[in-house]
Amino acid sequence: MPVTPSTQAPSAVTPVTEAEVIAAFARREHAGRALAGDVERIARAARAMAARFHLGGKLIVFGDGGAGSDAAHVAVEFMHPVIVGKRALAAVALSNDATTAGRDGEGGGDAAEVFAHQVRHWADASDMALGISRDDRCVSVPRGLRTAGELGLLTIALTGGAGREDGHGGEVADHVLVAASDDPAVVKEVHVTAYHLLWELVHVFFDRLGPPAQGASR
Repeated sequence: MPVTPSTQAPSAVTPVTEAEVIAAFARREHAGRALAGDVERIARAARAMAARFHLGGKLIVFGDGGAGSDAAHVAVEFMHPVIVGKRALAAVALSNDATTAGRDGEGGGDAAEVFAHQVRHWADASDMALGISRDDRCVSVPRGLRTAGELGLLTIALTGGAGREDGHGGEVADHVLVAASDDPAVVKEVHVTAYHLLWELVHVFFDRLGPPAQGASR
């Protein structure tokens, strides 16, 4: 039997639905404006990263849970720039597989050590570590960043909520960018914007530094 298309007009947007849409945009606006207010932090982080890349350092990226996909995204952005003419800059995303943390007695055998253990074995002092976490309840990302800092790496954190401190009264990294929201979806969206900004500005500062050091990323 042929299906007759409905001639009924679509339902009008109700005031309740409209209010929900407005509220959804408002949540994003607040977090977005807060990120824009961090313009100096973003610029300082990008400039420091560019200096490390210029000397041949690589970017090591890691994230807990769903932020692991963001870590992979960041690495791809730097390694395979989508804009023609932009140079590839060395970057790698660490595995989220807790088994890479090692057995008991080897890197702790502890999921909380998964990134710290890998940083110890993959990183050079000239490198950078970028850790991504949706909130300030994560243990593995701050621990990885703290280990990176102890090894002499430049450290950058993308976090959510309050998220600037590492649990020991100090900032979790040399450069901390916070998505000012407790909504994980909004935090994710702000983080995507933040690391795209870092990518763009790193190239701006990198180009201003002149010819890269021998052996630097091409």
